[in-house]
Amino acid sequence: MKYIIVGLGNFGASLSQKLTAQGNEVIGIDTRMEKVDLYKEKISHTICMDATDEFTVSGLPLSDTDVVIVAIGEDQGANIMTTALFKNMQVKRLISRAINPLHEKVLEAIGVDEIVHPEEETAERWAKRLYMNNVVDSFELSNDFSIIEANVPNEYIGKTIREVGFRRKFNLLVLTIIKKSQVKSLLGKIRTEVTIQDIAVPDQQLEGKDILVLYGSNKNLQEFLKRNDK
Repeated sequence: MKYIIVGLGNFGASLSQKLTAQGNEVIGIDTRMEKVDLYKEKISHTICMDATDEFTVSGLPLSDTDVVIVAIGEDQGANIMTTALFKNMQVKRLISRAINPLHEKVLEAIGVDEIVHPEEETAERWAKRLYMNNVVDSFELSNDFSIIEANVPNEYIGKTIREVGFRRKFNLLVLTIIKKSQVKSLLGKIRTEVTIQDIAVPDQQLEGKDILVLYGSNKNLQEFLKRNDK
């Protein structure tokens, strides 16, 4: 996949390097030449430019880019202006970093697809969410093995864990299933309630809104998610 990441601070640089190491093509952008030089050998491409300038941004390969991530953290104004500019350019998927609750509300008003909170979420977890389709969250146990939360592929809805054959076909272990349900509060407001089930059993049937908690090698997890990306 192809990514543009604006802002090569700690989070942006780390995410850019991890996505590059996974075989993706990444364009890392920063206004500081020292950052561009520092990571030019570790990221697919690095560019020194002002991402708030519409003319400059229009020269980027936006139509060929799968995801744009605005990782600017130290300057909220630049973050908002850059995010709004990419939104106006109608990029395929736009993710932006929020510094505080008010900043998050502004980004939501702009209409970003997702919001990053680097203080709470690591670059490693975001790298997995980005390059493994349908991943909700992840936890890396080592360089080779992870536990991930993933949506149930459409073709497996209504089937049991045994019928899917996670262990036999994909060499993956279903640890448990997370179920989401809509609950009405006393004041009539609808909220989503998350319930973690007991240890998964072979005859457990999968439902459309279920989230699978899977354990396995990163290679097998990626192959499973790619094969079932529908």
